[in-house]
Amino acid sequence: MRLKKGDTIGVFSPSTPITKFCPKRHARAKEFLEGKGFKIKEGKLTGKSDYYRSGSIEERAEELNELIRDPEVRCIMSAIGGMNSNSLLPYIDYKAFEKDPKVIIGYSDVTAILMGIYAKTGIKTYYGPAFVASFGEMEPYNEMTYRYFEDILMDDNKGYVYEMPEFWTEEFIDWETQEREKDRNKNEWLTLKEGTVEGRLIIGNLNTMGGIWGSPYMPEIKDGDILFIEDSLCDIATVERSFAHLKVSGFFDRIGGLIIGKHELFKDGGTGRRSYEVLQEVLGNDYDFPFLAEVDCCHTHPMFTMELGSTIRLDAGKKQIAVINE
Repeated sequence: MRLKKGDTIGVFSPSTPITKFCPKRHARAKEFLEGKGFKIKEGKLTGKSDYYRSGSIEERAEELNELIRDPEVRCIMSAIGGMNSNSLLPYIDYKAFEKDPKVIIGYSDVTAILMGIYAKTGIKTYYGPAFVASFGEMEPYNEMTYRYFEDILMDDNKGYVYEMPEFWTEEFIDWETQEREKDRNKNEWLTLKEGTVEGRLIIGNLNTMGGIWGSPYMPEIKDGDILFIEDSLCDIATVERSFAHLKVSGFFDRIGGLIIGKHELFKDGGTGRRSYEVLQEVLGNDYDFPFLAEVDCCHTHPMFTMELGSTIRLDAGKKQIAVINE
């Protein structure tokens, strides 16, 4: 599926009512993508809230289904994540999505919807920027994130190689008062175990995956898959528990490669440890797959766009990830 200038992007709010809470950032995102030549169709829950969520389960599911059924909408983008996207899974019109496949993209809590659609239809989905969270950011990060979005969804991405951004940020600034560029951290991807592997990419937010575990909406992890996991704002105890869950569930016995994204504002409990170091401890020494850490498809800026279900090549030693021609 390819996008082009002039296409309509439909925006839905599957959980947090960010368009209500942060109208300035929402307006900035709309202006940014319209400036890139897209038409924006806002879902019916735009600007609305039901306390912690944008609407009831029925209302949120119908907002998404209306965009799925709209033939003019060629891309469906989440406004942001939250905590409750998994509530929509039984009510999504998967048959309509199969009849008219389109790009659906987001990250964080939207992992549940991306994985659910992929599991139920076999149609690949995209882990990548969210409307308000990503494109409402200020330069240069919104432009950097957009470049990856364009590379994957608008250009010929056969053989595409993800290049490590020169810098990144996790600085927190209140979204409604932000008036400056966020700080810049020098970037560095980390090879934790060398090796090269090709396989199917399964990518998502680990905390969200816990809400669909064991359900028909969680794609089966198969032998040789490359697992890409990321998380945000979690404390070290929660992270260890999540990683250990993967281990006792046998995930690490099946995968062919492992990637972990940067963990935004990781709460290390005073240990000074990083999230990937906790994962190394959980893994122990009894694994032989390539392992690359601190990759930029996560809650930090800029953010890659990556296709869930695609085939990629991971060369952990060279710190390289490439899309394989299919």
